[in-house]
Amino acid sequence: MLVLDSKMAWVDEVVDKITAKMDWVSEKSRNKIPYTTIDGQHDDRSLDNPSHTEADGISWWTNGFWGGMMWQMYHATGDPKYKDVAEISEQKLDACFHDYYGLHHDVGFMWLPTSVANFKLTGNPESRKRAMHAANLLAGRYNPAGQFIRAWNDLEGEDTRGWAIIDCMLNIPLLYWASSETGDPRFRQIAERHADTTMNAFVRPDGSVNHIVEFDPFAGGVVKTYGGQGYEEGSSWTRGQSWALYGFMMSYNHTGKEEYLYTAKRVAHYFIANIPENGIIPVDFRQPKEPFLEDSTAAAIAACGLIEIAKAVGPYEQGLYLGAAIKLLQRLEQTRTDWTTGCDCILKNGSAAYHASSHHQSIIYGDYFFIEAMLKFKGNDLYIW
Repeated sequence: MLVLDSKMAWVDEVVDKITAKMDWVSEKSRNKIPYTTIDGQHDDRSLDNPSHTEADGISWWTNGFWGGMMWQMYHATGDPKYKDVAEISEQKLDACFHDYYGLHHDVGFMWLPTSVANFKLTGNPESRKRAMHAANLLAGRYNPAGQFIRAWNDLEGEDTRGWAIIDCMLNIPLLYWASSETGDPRFRQIAERHADTTMNAFVRPDGSVNHIVEFDPFAGGVVKTYGGQGYEEGSSWTRGQSWALYGFMMSYNHTGKEEYLYTAKRVAHYFIANIPENGIIPVDFRQPKEPFLEDSTAAAIAACGLIEIAKAVGPYEQGLYLGAAIKLLQRLEQTRTDWTTGCDCILKNGSAAYHASSHHQSIIYGDYFFIEAMLKFKGNDLYIW
């Protein structure tokens, strides 16, 4: 195992805490698809809610992470109850295919942690069918002129036909999987071309990244960049940094292309250099000092990517990436976790965006990536990407 022996007692202790919490939370929320908590209780994005649009109800982009948590726990413990809960949410997501209009590029986030995970662990043919359907929808968003995958559907008041976002680096592993599963190279070709475009148009010379890049949808080429969920255009949204860091490692793991590893390392070096002394990650590395807004989810995602880099480099480099991952995770565990029965989530102080109306809340993908990172250190994670 990569982690230092001196840290294994801590890893074991945290994994035991995760297991204890998931034991009762999985039963309590078995029929839900949570996004956040309300007064400590998981909300449920699978409910019919008139206030939800097509894209933020059952088709909300985070709706795969609860199932992903359950599959991680099933893989780690062998307890069949986690499999049962995971399959409930996977079946509920079938409604998204019927609705159709709420789906966009985030189908990878939705069906990698659910259907691909299920198929990998159980061989369920229905899960394979769902995942292939999602992969075809994602491939259909590819723009050949600009060689990018379009992010969102039409937004009121915005022309998004040429928009791509850094988050998609975690969606394209669905295409790598589809090529591997079917032998059809088209899926991988689209994934690689999108990764190449992202590498050239999103990643800046210093290793920071743009969140949104607008391309000319007819001729290709960059039109402009947007600050998106960060502080402003040209700033450095930390979750975007973590999507890039981990996402390029995913493309490297699937293709073996050294340029993806080098890009992941460049982004990682920028991220590591900007980790504050106290280890608390802001929403944007270039945000004003006050008010201080943080995003614990960016730390958890980055830790996963840093561990993957450590697996790919030589022994003299490993310490840099593992040390940073441990610093991030220990700080989260010591100050940003809730192990009590008073809250259904584990990780506190997540923020979806700098200019969001609320901050410092529990968000389901924070829990997912925290669990995945700790199981990586344990040597018992399910690699769904």
